[in-house]
Amino acid sequence: MKRLAAIISLLALTFALAASAATARPQSESNIVQTAVAAGQFKTLTKLLTRAGLVDALQQPGPYTVFAPTDAAFKKVPKKTLTSLLRHPAKLKAVLLYHVVAGNVTASDVVKLSSAKTLNGKSVRIRVSGMNVFVNSAKVTKPDVTASNGVIHVINRVLIPPAR
Repeated sequence: MKRLAAIISLLALTFALAASAATARPQSESNIVQTAVAAGQFKTLTKLLTRAGLVDALQQPGPYTVFAPTDAAFKKVPKKTLTSLLRHPAKLKAVLLYHVVAGNVTASDVVKLSSAKTLNGKSVRIRVSGMNVFVNSAKVTKPDVTASNGVIHVINRVLIPPAR
């Protein structure tokens, strides 16, 4: 029990330091979409956001938290699944909104959450394992990328909402 408390304290400190380092920098003047485009590793995500008509929404004041899959994460999605999403705009929009949470959920908030409700209406599970944070089965590879209207957490998998 003492070891678990020590691990939780260490994680809280780590995430708090990461969050304070992120907030110590000047806030980005770029919104979430501009920040994602500038990063260069979210080409597939930004293309799909455009196709689903969500770019304008993610340029609004927010704040929003986006769990952003990289291009490498999209390569892990079976081609059949991606093709189906491209053919069904409503399903594509539902999947993309499953990556967005209203509000600013920073790394320091992670230790307090076990789930978060997405703009899709369904919740994602959040868990900490060792020094890693997971959203469903996706690992957060880079937390707290700040934008003028929220925060991006880079993840290594695409989140697919449950069917029901």
